[in-house]
Amino acid sequence: VQLQASGGGSVQAGGSLRLSCEASERTFKIYSMGWFRQAPGKAREFVATRSYRDRRTFYADSVKGRFTISVDNARNTVYLQMNSLKPEDTAVYYCAQSPYYTYSDLTEISKYDYWGQGTLVTVSS
Repeated sequence: VQLQASGGGSVQAGGSLRLSCEASERTFKIYSMGWFRQAPGKAREFVATRSYRDRRTFYADSVKGRFTISVDNARNTVYLQMNSLKPEDTAVYYCAQSPYYTYSDLTEISKYDYWGQGTLVTVSS
C-alpha cells in the first residue's frame, strides 16, 4: 500500500488547512488510519486516528476540538481538517495505516505499518 499525503502549507494563527492522504488500495474497511506529526527537534507524536472496526475517532488532547479526521471510501482518501491553528501545530504531518483498532494501540507509532511521505504545515503568529 502506498499513502500520498498532501495539503500542507503556510497559514497564520487562527487559520485552517485540510490535509489529504490518498491510499493506493481500498483499505479503510480493514485498516485504521491515523495522523501523526513531528516538529523540528521533537519526536513524532500522535494526532488523530479512526478505527476501522467501529469508525470511532480519537484525538490528542492538544488538538481535540480543533482537528477532525474523516475518510472518503469512494476516493480512498483520509482527511485531517485543522481549524484554529496555532504556532505549536507547526510540524511535518504524516498519515499512516494500522491493522489495529483499539485506542490504546492506535496512539502507538509502532502499531502502524504503512506511512505516507509527510506534508509540512507552518503556522505563523
